[in-house]
Amino acid sequence: MSLVKRIFRFERKPATDTIDLSLVVVAYDMARELPRTLQSMTRQYQLESADINYEVIVVDNGSPNPVNNTLVESFGPEFRLLTIADAPPSPAHAVNEGVRVSRGTYVGIVIDGARILSPGILRWAIRAFSADSRSLISAPGLHLGPDIQRISTQNGYTKEIEDTLLERITWPDNGYRLFEISCLAGSSILGWSGPMAESNCVLLPRSLFDELGGYEEKFSSPGGGLVNLDFYRRCCEARDVANIYLAGEGCFHQLHGGVTTGGDKVVPTRFEDLQEEYSSIRGKPYTVPQKPATLFGEMPPQAIHLMAEGALRTLADKHDSQAIHTAHMEAVGLAAKPVN
Repeated sequence: MSLVKRIFRFERKPATDTIDLSLVVVAYDMARELPRTLQSMTRQYQLESADINYEVIVVDNGSPNPVNNTLVESFGPEFRLLTIADAPPSPAHAVNEGVRVSRGTYVGIVIDGARILSPGILRWAIRAFSADSRSLISAPGLHLGPDIQRISTQNGYTKEIEDTLLERITWPDNGYRLFEISCLAGSSILGWSGPMAESNCVLLPRSLFDELGGYEEKFSSPGGGLVNLDFYRRCCEARDVANIYLAGEGCFHQLHGGVTTGGDKVVPTRFEDLQEEYSSIRGKPYTVPQKPATLFGEMPPQAIHLMAEGALRTLADKHDSQAIHTAHMEAVGLAAKPVN
């Protein structure tokens, strides 16, 4: 008998009752951050989403104070909660369960429930899928605040300061103003101009998710280790996949103390530890996928400075793929040596 207890807040509809898109959001101990994440997925926030038939499945991965079903459903009829009690320490199982009970022809994975989305992700994703149904669609990751949060918190950045920044741009009135108070994350250090190590808002055909076997649950360390990077790499390497970056869109990481994991365990932060788990599963070290991408969408004026920043960094590193890989790892806080 499985040691994982599953409590379903809703029943899966018949397989014939399909919809366009299912967003699966994994949360663990994010009472402050999750409501903003969910608000960024509502029809009121996502532009031109009135005719998109979508659902949002929130997977509570064993939070000590479980996510409230009333809160989730307050964001609209599209929102449902799935609670996993006694959850494994990795979010991989939570992602797979969320997709399993979903109904979308396409699925979007937000493995970190502290990510606020920009307002055009749904409309541009659906248009991209209409152009090529076997697309891998990604939005780069950004950190709220003046620098990557591993660094900015050492210099006094706090949740209170972050709240003030969001108030200053009157979020959620214009979600694109998030670019004004953010920086590129380590995993997306080249922005829209170069390869990403992962996407914390990745959308793909459900058939491709099933073809790949979903997220690899052998990644069992707290937080999942490199499980999200592993999934993204396997998606990039899949046959006949069109790699699409959503121009001018992003997912913005809010400062929080938890991770998308069940259980009260120390999360490994040294890249050597994470790499060891990855190598034991894949038989080789992790490297950033280098699959070229096509930009799709529109670039809002608020994001142009970050696009230029990523482009300049890409030009500086274009002859040295290892430098790009090292920049990813160091900036995301996984490498052994500090960022210069």
